Amino acid sequence: MNSIKLIISLFIITCFFGCKNEKKTIPEPTKPNVEMKKKEVIYQVFTRLFGNTNTTNKPWGTLEENGVGKFSDFTDTALTEIKDLGVTHIWYTGVPHHDVITDYTKYGISNDDPDIVKGRAGSPYAVKDYYNVNPDLANNVENRLQEFEDLIERSHKAGLKVIIDIVPNHVARNYQSLTNPEGASDFGAEDDKTVVYDVNNNFYYNPGEDFIVPNWKNDYKPLGGENHPMADGKFEEIPAKWTGNGSRASQPDMYDWYETVKVNYGVSPDGKKDFDELPEGSENEDYKSHFEFWKGKTIPSSWKKFKDITLYWTEKGVDGFRYDMAEMVPVEFWSYMNSHIKMKNPDAFLLAEVYNPSLYRDYVKKGKMDYLYDKVQLYDTLKHVMQGHGKTDNIPPIQEDLKDIEHHMLHFLENHDEQRIASSDFAGSAEKGKPAMVVSTTISSSPTMVYFGQEFGEDGAEDLGFGDPTRTSIFDYGSVPSLVRWINEKAFDGGQSTKEELALRDFYKRLLNFTINSSALAGNYQDIHQYNRQNTEWYNDKVLSFVRWSADEKLIVISNFNAENTYGFELQLPEDIVSKLQLKDGEYSVSDQLFNEYKSTLKVENGKAKVRVDIKPLESFILKIK
Repeated sequence: MNSIKLIISLFIITCFFGCKNEKKTIPEPTKPNVEMKKKEVIYQVFTRLFGNTNTTNKPWGTLEENGVGKFSDFTDTALTEIKDLGVTHIWYTGVPHHDVITDYTKYGISNDDPDIVKGRAGSPYAVKDYYNVNPDLANNVENRLQEFEDLIERSHKAGLKVIIDIVPNHVARNYQSLTNPEGASDFGAEDDKTVVYDVNNNFYYNPGEDFIVPNWKNDYKPLGGENHPMADGKFEEIPAKWTGNGSRASQPDMYDWYETVKVNYGVSPDGKKDFDELPEGSENEDYKSHFEFWKGKTIPSSWKKFKDITLYWTEKGVDGFRYDMAEMVPVEFWSYMNSHIKMKNPDAFLLAEVYNPSLYRDYVKKGKMDYLYDKVQLYDTLKHVMQGHGKTDNIPPIQEDLKDIEHHMLHFLENHDEQRIASSDFAGSAEKGKPAMVVSTTISSSPTMVYFGQEFGEDGAEDLGFGDPTRTSIFDYGSVPSLVRWINEKAFDGGQSTKEELALRDFYKRLLNFTINSSALAGNYQDIHQYNRQNTEWYNDKVLSFVRWSADEKLIVISNFNAENTYGFELQLPEDIVSKLQLKDGEYSVSDQLFNEYKSTLKVENGKAKVRVDIKPLESFILKIK
């Protein structure tokens, strides 16, 4: 999806589900899970792009012209290199079978209509069959499911846990599973299409109205205007279904999620919930209690279908799920499904795309999510600082606001929806991502996510057809230039990479490996930025500093976001920090843990501490106190 997601999701939450704005009550801070010894790092990889070394990159190019990556491209060597980058989990994006404009009819797969498909390779968020995988990704289409199971096994062998997408809010307009397990039926197969809504219908309908393809604007044409027998401005859907983003129009706008239809979770058009709501105090109960609560309850059909889908993939060895647009689905459903998953796999990694901060605590505590995107607070703020018009002063208040759930807020600087750091519309330079990456990975105990190619400074400049350059296309066939150079004819050794790309990857490798092995980063945090802004000469709003510590590790983190200026100052630690770190009067050596080059001395006198810092443009230090 794209940048309109936040606006749409907030509108849908307010108008469709009838949620009321309530004053947020922030509970007392909780300590990070005492069992968690290390942070986690997720490597998001767009599966069909990763291993493709065809550099044609023709706009709207076919699979034959532009090529496509395969499951088999993730060799033992490739996976070992990803693991060695400092990665604990790999999110294979775009695995479930979604609409594609490639003919697989000889395998019994129906062709998909360009009038309801975005791009030629299709949106990974218009899933056509949840019980199988994208045929593009297989060497042998008939054996595609087994090829993915083999990839799961190889990933586990490399020490990586596997995450795939689940898109609960919507499915492809032409959903049709060829491989339903016994007892499973397609979405909509048992729907009463004569009514707008029924609690057990999987979709919402406009009885008596046919679906009409959107009116295309700005000279847009499916497949770039190519003459295609199915690109005729028609798609048969009788009666018309509501569109994925909540549009009720039988002819959605081209900027709606017209390639998808909205799933009904037992919420009537006027916002009435036709299911049991969670009892008061459920936010304080564990997933086992939530599992027990749903026993014997009447459960809407869509709930059962998605629960069965996630358990199907759990049984196949998938270790977790990333949930697309989770806030557009009732929190009670998440309680039901996630508790079922956790009963099968207590260690399942459950990550949700949620953009509304007022909903965070409900989706963590009631919905039993492990992690949520920290997009509209930390990511957006860091982006502004990286672009030069934001202040680091705005970062510490975010951590204060989220301190009770800080561990649950996934940090990232890139993903498939966002612009590449190096793109002209973001920072214009991958180097400007360095201080932000240090802050993002070290400021809390939460997991870090890295998008494939980010570690090489990929700029996403290719125009492959549908979609927006500055973002690596998720809709069309193509390759990623910096990845092609690193893959180096499947050697995965960076043999064709530039020295700048290799240096950047080295930075990411050092940083990520440090974070997953640091006990302090799974421990305590305290801001010292605001104190130094008030008390330290030359310290300014382009610098950020904080302290992280555990029983056996004490760190001072400082980053310079200014791309031009070096700063020198006596960084100060206030008395309360000195006391918490149990530092007695005297001198302590400190050294940077990233490159082991910068060293200084921390001087403690009368309960206060100072350390001389000289920090270059875009430089960061993780100073360990010895």
